[in-house]
Formats: sequence, structure tokens, C-alpha cells
Amino acid sequence: METATGEITIVCNHCDRDIPSLNIDLHRVHCARNLEKCKICSDMVPKKHAEEHYLNTHAPVACSMCKETIERDVIDSHEREICPKRIATCEFCEFPLPAIDLPEHQEVCGNRTELCYQCNSYVRLRETYNHETKCPGTVLNNVESSRRVPRAAEGDGNGRRRRDENGVSNKKLFFTIAITGIAVLIGSLFFQRKPEGS
Repeated sequence: METATGEITIVCNHCDRDIPSLNIDLHRVHCARNLEKCKICSDMVPKKHAEEHYLNTHAPVACSMCKETIERDVIDSHEREICPKRIATCEFCEFPLPAIDLPEHQEVCGNRTELCYQCNSYVRLRETYNHETKCPGTVLNNVESSRRVPRAAEGDGNGRRRRDENGVSNKKLFFTIAITGIAVLIGSLFFQRKPEGS
């Protein structure tokens, strides 16, 4: 083969590089004695550094989280997507925890319930999305709001506003406050009482 400068080259049968024809004999002796082709990446590596090259470039490594030995070229994807000890987030409460514990946590967390303010019923967190698409309160509210004033703002015909059906009534609220106040009063009297005979 001839280079752009007109120099003739020969391919070394050990390293597969183009070597100037004047240097080929000296190169072949040096190349065969000192260099070794890596069986994995085909790079030419000094024989004395071949093991070090393999360990630093190709040898399986231990995952920093689960300590499992993983091929070096897939360690990043293992740590991001597969490792059982990687940190994952609960889809219901967004609490971070090891991926191996996630299914058990989400089984419990997804069974918690929250009040749907549209239809006033309790819905499991895992069923929230399906409930929102089929909630009878949402359908009614959307239809009514497109036709007229929302129910809560309607009057009852006697000049009085109708009580919000989705919220807590004033009577229930006052009752709760009264019971709490009585409980605090009784508790403070009980703890202030001094033992007899002192």
C-alpha cells in the first residue's frame, strides 16, 4: 500500500497496522515480543499490562448497592433500572425506598383511602385514576356547571343558600369543637387534681 506521501506500507500480521516498509522487520520483532491483542476489544496492549487492561476495562464489577457481580458494560443500566437495592419512589405517597421493598409498600399504601369530594365516597388510592374517570359526582358537576350556577351557590327558594353537600356542615363542625373543648377541660381538671393526704 502507498501513503499520500508516496511511502510504501505493509500491514503487520500481528497488530494489523500499516507500517512503513523500511521498518516492517524491526516492527514485527518488537510487536510480537511486546504487544498482545485484547480478545474482547481487539486493542493492542503491552503484554505486561494485559491483565491490568482486562481488570480495568472489561472485568465484571460488583454493584455498589447489591454487591452482585455484573458485566462492566451493563453496570450503569443495572444500577439505574434492575438493581433490587436501587432507590425507587412509591407512586402513591412518593416515599423513596429500595426497589425490592416497593411492591409490598405499594400494596399497603395503595389500599389507603381518601375522600372523593365530588361524590363524597372513600376511594382506594390505587383506584383513584379509574374513579376520577367514572365518578358520578364529576359527571354531574360538569354537566351542571356548563348549564347553570353550581349547586352550592343555589338558593332553596326562600332566600336561603343551600348548604354545601360535599363539605362539612356547620352543625357537625360546632359539635366537634364542643366535644373537643369538653375533653380538654375534663383532662385538665383530672391532671390538676392533687392526691389526697398530701
